[in-house]
Amino acid sequence: MANLVIALDYTDAVDALNMAAQLQGKAPWMKVGLELFTREGPMVISTLKHMGFNVMLDLKLFDIPNTVRGGVRAASWIGTDLITIHLLGGERMCRAALEERDSLEHKPMIFGVTVLTSLEQGELPVQADLQHLTGELAGKAAHWGLDGVVCSGLDISGIKAAHPALRCLTPGIRPAGSSDDDQRRVVTPAEAVALGADFLVVGRPITQAKNPVAAAAAILGEMI
Repeated sequence: MANLVIALDYTDAVDALNMAAQLQGKAPWMKVGLELFTREGPMVISTLKHMGFNVMLDLKLFDIPNTVRGGVRAASWIGTDLITIHLLGGERMCRAALEERDSLEHKPMIFGVTVLTSLEQGELPVQADLQHLTGELAGKAAHWGLDGVVCSGLDISGIKAAHPALRCLTPGIRPAGSSDDDQRRVVTPAEAVALGADFLVVGRPITQAKNPVAAAAAILGEMI
């Protein structure tokens, strides 16, 4: 059964936590990203944990191995359940993240970002086929021992065929008929589940809906 992760893409903790409160009991996962964490810090994570949520901290860590090691340690200390790192940081960086996680009492999952779903073919600053690059990076993630990858729904079937045990977390989820916003490679919730997604990240289609609870319920209905 795939999990719904609701993206709290807010600047202000009050707005983010008010939305989370509305959605208690509807979805077990909340995502805290760069904007909210930079403004409000660890308090948001600890409050969401107190409310009973699992928390994904989506900072896409990408730095020298020792710095990423420290980032994983700090994220674990505040109770984060899933951390994202960039696979383009390379093997030493990714293994440092895993080694640090495995040494800690609280062991969050670590997922590697392949290619952002906001990018389409031709937008990378280097010449590369997006699907091929995603597949190559997913293979590295599996070899290095990461728990999963962040990838477009369009890439899931190829990744699962090559690496069945690798979990896929998929942003760029848009219900049929909704706006793509700044995403480019999108799929519907039903398509993502059919392709094999393990986690679906949904933000604005829920948080900007007139009735967020109804919007979340509709998406969960599509995921069955």
